[in-house]
Amino acid sequence: MRVCIDAVPLLVPSAGIKSYLYHWILSLRNLCGSQLKLFPFLQRLGPLDHEHSVCGALPTLARLAYLNLLNLRDNAVLDWVGPKVDVFHATKLLYPPKKCRITATLHDATCWVVPEMHTAANVKADKQFAADVLSRADGLIAVSRHTRADAIQFMRLNPDRIEVIYPGVADAYFQADSESARAARQKFGLTREYIFFEGTIEPRKNLSRLLDAYASLPQPLREEFSLVIAGFPGWANEELLKRIASKPPGVRYLGYVPEPWVPGLFAGATVFAFPSLYEGFGLPLVQAMAAGVATITSHVSALPEVAGDAAELIDPLNTAELAAALAKLLTSPGLRAKLSVSGRKRVEQYRWDRCALQTIQYFERIAGRSLNS
Repeated sequence: MRVCIDAVPLLVPSAGIKSYLYHWILSLRNLCGSQLKLFPFLQRLGPLDHEHSVCGALPTLARLAYLNLLNLRDNAVLDWVGPKVDVFHATKLLYPPKKCRITATLHDATCWVVPEMHTAANVKADKQFAADVLSRADGLIAVSRHTRADAIQFMRLNPDRIEVIYPGVADAYFQADSESARAARQKFGLTREYIFFEGTIEPRKNLSRLLDAYASLPQPLREEFSLVIAGFPGWANEELLKRIASKPPGVRYLGYVPEPWVPGLFAGATVFAFPSLYEGFGLPLVQAMAAGVATITSHVSALPEVAGDAAELIDPLNTAELAAALAKLLTSPGLRAKLSVSGRKRVEQYRWDRCALQTIQYFERIAGRSLNS
């Protein structure tokens, strides 16, 4: 069985989806070797960098120019892939070939469930991709049961073609320890214990309520624990970024943090707070759990499915409830230790080698399926 994956997202700035694709490809390569091809003609992958391409500037420009040419012609040129591979795994940036079996990953259904949390252009692109690709795909991988259910309900996709395969967590998060935490603290000048948030700064992440919750904590707690925020500036966040830039007491915004430093920031945190309004999976949540951090997250979307009983669950619309959960964990070392142990146990099911094996088995079933079935 030969598989080709559209790896174009690795050439452009991106956050969670880029992490998923990068580690997924590396894990699949360990199993498939030369049977796994990457479009557009990627052989070696450089280090994961959310701001830049995984290959050099000139090779990236050449590949993106080729991509634009293909998309202008509805990808007729890409039909040469059909006879040479059994499965082509598509992404939103490239219209896939027609003469082979097509798969894609369903990361979430936010553009249907909470379209107000996205730009109009993003909603339009997601719905176009669903109409052009997802609706005719031979198989789809959903990153959670919740995402699968939303895709069936809101996108009207055929449930028989959707398989749930949980993503993994990079080994660096499982390996994060006191030394990596110390190095990260020193690198970013973090002298106090801290609550940590990591994620794109956009409305869906609910960071404004987290700031409100932190500001409402008793002064002694705010003096002992700072709130450290890391992540890309996203969209519709001008007021939020101004608020952060004004340096509220106890709040530190680190901006985008290069990947090698992130596990240490997780490992050094006293509590990880992730009160997102909607997640198809919630990669920062499982990264925190792998690093052994006691975690607070929302009781909505896929987050309770992913966290199980290994996190403190809150109503993300209730600022007082979020503040109470912060105070509870910050003042309860025993509870933090319990959540650390249960989190690490829970997250063992989110290993990339397990995800890759399940993916290959799914691709094999798809490859044996008639194109018209």
